[in-house]
Amino acid sequence: MDTTPLTTSLMARETAEAPVAVARLLDANRETIAALAADLRGRPVRLVGTCARGSSDHAALYGKYLVETMIGVPVVSIAPSVASLFAARVSTADALCVAISQSGRSPDLLASVDAWRAAGIPVAALVNDETSPLHERADWRLPLSAGPERSVAATKSCIAAMAGFAALVAAWSGDEALTAAVEALPQALKRAVAQDWTHGAAPLAAARQMFVIARGYGFAAAQEAALKLKETCAIQAEPFSAAEVKHGPMTIIGTGFPILALATSDPAGDGVRDVAREFAGRGAIVLTAGDDAMLPVEAAHPAIQPILMLASFYGLAERLARMRGLDPDSPPHLAKVTETR
Repeated sequence: MDTTPLTTSLMARETAEAPVAVARLLDANRETIAALAADLRGRPVRLVGTCARGSSDHAALYGKYLVETMIGVPVVSIAPSVASLFAARVSTADALCVAISQSGRSPDLLASVDAWRAAGIPVAALVNDETSPLHERADWRLPLSAGPERSVAATKSCIAAMAGFAALVAAWSGDEALTAAVEALPQALKRAVAQDWTHGAAPLAAARQMFVIARGYGFAAAQEAALKLKETCAIQAEPFSAAEVKHGPMTIIGTGFPILALATSDPAGDGVRDVAREFAGRGAIVLTAGDDAMLPVEAAHPAIQPILMLASFYGLAERLARMRGLDPDSPPHLAKVTETR
């Protein structure tokens, strides 16, 4: 078993930088977020379209739940190929496009942004590279301020994107509890990064496939965790809603089947805990993250807990990758920047 300290990998070091990155993001974007929120409150907004891929798309899904629960505006995920391959026009109005990217350079993402801008829809960009074409194209520029990220597996940039979306929704909605939780996020992240989930690696050491389940605000974290388990640990991990997993996927869960359950401290988390108990009763290997669970989660606003869960989870994934003889910083066949058309 690899017992090398976690701080030796880029992935671990960059995860540890997340609290400082989020503090920089909040400070750098405070005025812009306030101005954007005021603009959104002052005009009809009937639709939000998000444009992203990979970990950035998971941050977009997290934002969808925030906007739909706290603002009441529907959020759709823009299919990038609609613009890049089919050259389709956008014919909606009273909308906002939110583009999220670490590099801000993928041609299909830029084509989508151009299509929405051509329809007269303003674009807000959460992007880490401030020299990128996406940053230059945006009407509202919200730099992630995460600093260079060299590990192929995105960590601090994903956390920063989620934090940026949370800050925007807090300002847009005027929700005092969420606003306070966002302001407290850098300190909460320090504790979450230090939270030791690595004891969860041993039960997954021989896993070839598994499920990651969550619901509500946590579902985006389940998608991100599943991607990281594929990317860094070569496990065929599939994310499921705790409601959706009760349908067809239920059939293959039995003795020894590994499950990571992410349970927030709200009714959605209660549903996750119920399903986790049912699967454990079938003999599944269930690792539950949440209040008073095997994998502890910082007490926080339920909408903020998924960010904290990921900060702790990345340490587990990093250790598990090395336990399985893999390099978490350089997964085979992958590059840091993927430009799709």
